[in-house]
Amino acid sequence: MSIELRRMRADEFPEWKAGSVASYSADMQENGGMPRDAADAKAISDFDRLLVQDVETPEHFLHVIEEDGSVVGYLWLALRDSPSERVLFVYEVRIAEEARGRGLGRAAMEFAARFAAEQGLGRIELNVMGGNDVARGLYRALGYDEVAVYMGKNL
Repeated sequence: MSIELRRMRADEFPEWKAGSVASYSADMQENGGMPRDAADAKAISDFDRLLVQDVETPEHFLHVIEEDGSVVGYLWLALRDSPSERVLFVYEVRIAEEARGRGLGRAAMEFAARFAAEQGLGRIELNVMGGNDVARGLYRALGYDEVAVYMGKNL
C-alpha cells in the first residue's frame, strides 16, 4: 500500500468543497444536534469565510490523500494565531468510508505534524465533535489532549 499526500489542484476544489460542506453539515447535525437548515447554512458560510481564494487562499493548505494512485481522502490545514502562539490548525481530515480503518487518518495526521515542523511551528490544534468517537480515539492515540468540552442538553 502506497500513501501519498499532495496539494489539491484548482480543478479538484469544487468537488472537494461540495463534499466537505456536506460532511461538515452532517457532522453538525449528527454530533452537534443542529437542525439541517442551520447546519447547511453554517457550513456554507464557514467555508466561504475561510477559503476566500479557494485553493489559493493564503495560509490554507488543501491536500489530497491518495492510496495506490486513487483519491481516498482530504486534509485541510491552516496557519492560525492562538492566544499564545502561531499554530497549525487541522480543519478537516476526511477519509472515504470504504478506505477507513487502513491507517490513512493516522498517516494524514503524521503528515500534518511534519508540515507543522517544516513551518517552524510547535503546536497543532483542531476541533472535533464530541460524538465523533473514532476521530477522538485517533487523536488521543497520537498524543492530543482534550483542552475544552462544550456540553448541551435539549429541553
